[in-house]
Amino acid sequence: MVEEARLEQYGSGLAPATEGWFVVNVRDTTWDTHEVFGSSCMFESPDAEFTELGVRVTVLEPGQPNGLYHGEETQEDFLVLSGECLLLVEGEERRLQAWDFFHCPPNTEHILVGAGEGACVILMTGTRRPGRPIFYPVSELALGHGAGVEQATPNPRDAYATYGDERLERPPSWDALPWGQ
Repeated sequence: MVEEARLEQYGSGLAPATEGWFVVNVRDTTWDTHEVFGSSCMFESPDAEFTELGVRVTVLEPGQPNGLYHGEETQEDFLVLSGECLLLVEGEERRLQAWDFFHCPPNTEHILVGAGEGACVILMTGTRRPGRPIFYPVSELALGHGAGVEQATPNPRDAYATYGDERLERPPSWDALPWGQ
């Protein structure tokens, strides 16, 4: 029998302190916020990580990418829940809006950038495999959106070296988001 996980306060909200099943509302979970890369709802914690499937709800303000343009050897999928964003994929730009779904097979170069008039909310999922290769290519398109590297690298630490850390806090647009009201 699988036990229920114990949820505890972790920074800006609740996170599992033990392994097991749990139910938590997005408004009550721990969030991290980065000045450049938006905010993400963390359904897991260092004490209880999801080993097979990563799941996040991410909020991007207009112009904010959710990371740096990259490709990796695992599948990812993205569902825009509200607002608009730009999908940069394989050197192309596509506008996505609420209920658009992006399936990202392994090794697809991509990143999302907030667009439109307000916050964009995206459900993000991805397969997890320890030590999976990831590559950050140089992309003029991504650089034009503040979402690229100037020198190609397979090392995330090198790619993100000039960016600071995220803070455990809710997104700045919290009160305008569906669960923040």
